Amino acid sequence: MNRSLLQGSTVYLSGPMDFVMSRADESREGWRSRITDVLEAWGVRVFDPWFKPAVRNLSRYGIEDETSTEARKRWVFDDTAEGATTRSELASAFWPVMHIDLRMVDLSDFLIACCPTNLYSVGTPHEIVVARQQRKPVLLVSPPVRYPRLRELKRKLGDRPELRELLDTVTQEVVARENRTGVPSQWYMVLVDSDSFFDGFGWAEYKDEFRWADNYLDEREAGRYRPARPLLPYLDALRHGRLPQRWDRDTNEYRDNDDWLLLAKQAEEEESA
Repeated sequence: MNRSLLQGSTVYLSGPMDFVMSRADESREGWRSRITDVLEAWGVRVFDPWFKPAVRNLSRYGIEDETSTEARKRWVFDDTAEGATTRSELASAFWPVMHIDLRMVDLSDFLIACCPTNLYSVGTPHEIVVARQQRKPVLLVSPPVRYPRLRELKRKLGDRPELRELLDTVTQEVVARENRTGVPSQWYMVLVDSDSFFDGFGWAEYKDEFRWADNYLDEREAGRYRPARPLLPYLDALRHGRLPQRWDRDTNEYRDNDDWLLLAKQAEEEESA
């Protein structure tokens, strides 16, 4: 019997945190919360940067919450001694956040990264690069970015040229650019294995089992917006012992994906002996 690749493994959940609409809502009911329910039920240890593990003898080391955003507002570009002092203090204060997040990447067997193209993030690509340098699998979700209400508003302003022009200007200023098929960044195409991209999670198939309340995550994947390649069924196959495949361009066929080099623990080896 094939052993589950997920049982006893550790995952780190990577993705934008700074520029989400609400850090409080995102930490409580965002994609990390839901996928943690699934992975923990399937025997995976989850590292979630919203809820960092305790560090021995260092209380609240690297904790991120609403106060992190407030502290960042103190940043200034003043070319003065006072400005330099403020910048230095903030850089020093935020160092533990980066330190513990990268340590969690080091300790993980694989990463799940959600990287919508409409959200700015620096920590996410840093974490992905670190994981790929260690030849760890990175499962990257690049969901479609659509603004149906913006398009609806534009239609309703069809006979109001001055307001429509204002809306077009605002759309350009905030860079509300749709990515209807979720095409990922070209840089990610090089960093991440080409068979490790997904255009959504596939919440609907697992919603009854985990009893999630309806929220924006369901709306994004409902009806015609259902993902073509969801992540959760892929993870489900891993827990049933399936070794992922990758496309070999030299032979034009699939072969075992040896990024999934999860070393057996001694107890497992003795059990299978």
